[in-house]
Amino acid sequence: MTNRNNGLRNQLRNPQNITTMIKHIVLFKLKEFNSPTEKMNKMRQIKMGLENLKAIIPEINSIEVGLNSNPKEKFDIALVTTHKNMDDLSTYANHPTHLSISKIIREVLEERSCVDFEF
Repeated sequence: MTNRNNGLRNQLRNPQNITTMIKHIVLFKLKEFNSPTEKMNKMRQIKMGLENLKAIIPEINSIEVGLNSNPKEKFDIALVTTHKNMDDLSTYANHPTHLSISKIIREVLEERSCVDFEF
């Protein structure tokens, strides 16, 4: 009965049985830095590290990293990746190179927000 329920659930989410992908969106707010220059340098380091993941992790279909240009907004960095499915997202999330850039981010991270959705 479980497989039947899963099939029904999938049909409700995707009634035309169109192939979907996963979009992974993460917002990062960094801790305070000694200077705006120091913060911008760290943001650029993070951006470059994240963008380089595309060449290393084949489960990333696309990646986009943006640095906030609106000082009235709370978050500093936005990350958007796309994946074929949740398994590929999980592989990406647990990849050693992703974990190494995540460690760099966590060292200066104040807050993180994330959403993953089918599209």
